[in-house]
Amino acid sequence: MMGVMPRVSLADVAPSIPLGPLDGRYRPVVASLVDHLSEAALNRERLHVEVEWLIHLTTTGAVPGARPLSEAEQAYLREVVATFGADEIAELAEIEKVTVHDVKAVEYFLKRRLATAREHLGDGTALPEVSELVHFALTSEDVNNLSYALMVRDAVSEVWAPAAQALVADIAAMADEHRDVAMLALTHGQPATPTTLGKELAVLAYRLRRQLGRISRDEYLGKLNGATGTYGAMLAAAPGTDWQAVSKSFVEHLGLVWNPLTTQIESHDWQAELYADMARFNRVLHNLATDVWTYISRGVFIQIPVPGATGSSTMPHKVNPIRFENAEANLEISCALLDTLGATLVTSRLQRDLTDSTTQRNIGPAFGHSLLAIDNVRRGLARLSVDTDMLATELEASWEVLAEPIQSAMRAAAVAGVPGMENPYERLKDMTRGQRITPDRLRAFVETLGLPADVARRLAALTPATYTGLAATLVDHLE
Repeated sequence: MMGVMPRVSLADVAPSIPLGPLDGRYRPVVASLVDHLSEAALNRERLHVEVEWLIHLTTTGAVPGARPLSEAEQAYLREVVATFGADEIAELAEIEKVTVHDVKAVEYFLKRRLATAREHLGDGTALPEVSELVHFALTSEDVNNLSYALMVRDAVSEVWAPAAQALVADIAAMADEHRDVAMLALTHGQPATPTTLGKELAVLAYRLRRQLGRISRDEYLGKLNGATGTYGAMLAAAPGTDWQAVSKSFVEHLGLVWNPLTTQIESHDWQAELYADMARFNRVLHNLATDVWTYISRGVFIQIPVPGATGSSTMPHKVNPIRFENAEANLEISCALLDTLGATLVTSRLQRDLTDSTTQRNIGPAFGHSLLAIDNVRRGLARLSVDTDMLATELEASWEVLAEPIQSAMRAAAVAGVPGMENPYERLKDMTRGQRITPDRLRAFVETLGLPADVARRLAALTPATYTGLAATLVDHLE
């Protein structure tokens, strides 16, 4: 095409340009997940599993003739994991270029460290002699399933759950602060029985906290039983060993729940369960984001401007609810990924296929988009104030909502034998539906009903702002 100059190839720019936003503009928010759900974290966890398996084999005497490793030897091996950093990542990548197999590369990497152990520990070390116990009788999935379980467990407990808990604490604090702030409820978008802002926030905090409770009880399963889950290679090598006991004790040593019955792969059902719970948390949070966005659009919440920030490129007055809109989008992306993970991981053809391998590499983005949304909601909530004058004005303009307590009091009076209480619902409907109701008109109507004096006085004193029932007290359920 004439007049078009060739462009710089952005793919060749150094340092590398991120393909996605989580490793670009949003990196500071989600960086803590890199320690748990990145490619490098996966390889570090694989190395951890291989090291612990080697120690476990020698400690339990599972393989006859292998002596227990000394404390210094065990410490050396664990230090290999603890010091796994940039240089080691590069070295492992070079090994993988040759093996074209990621788990085998980890095995060779660890064997290199065993070969050089005497340089660090002296001539007394036996680590080079136990080199063939590295990856002993394992299939790659024995290493991978345990690694992913450890990665996901720690990503939840150390990063995602603390962020989610802090968010729920923020919402609960807002609910307590605004427990007495009366507001007009809207059901079907129409004026309805008044509530309090605090009670409505408490509903969302309670829902989110319940999902966190489910997530806290989710199990992280692991297996170690060979190429098709039969312990075949282990029995062939050491038929006198109780390999099920060795497997169970090893998986539990890692802090996981032992799965005794699998194919070549751990079935991943626990992952599907966890991701379903996380997706449900996301969806409740999405509900909060859309509700708060609506409250902002109605003027219930006023956004506190960020100094120097721009709301609109052309309309200087605007303060857009971008935190909640950003959260909505990221929650939808996270849910889509979590749903796909849960649906894909529970299925494997016969004894093994590799669909789970590439699928699990997307756990990080699923967590990342959720974490980003949590951060946005927290930041958005922190810059809100409540327009109590607006809420009071709206309530004062909605006296028709008192038709409900009046007809309910008439029903109770009818049950008590008070005459003239027939058809209370229908009479209030005729009076209020589609009509403008004033305080004087409503009170005059109450006076004509013939209600017991104490009931009439109570209803006459009622206003939309005071007709909030137990709303303020219900916030206490968050405690």
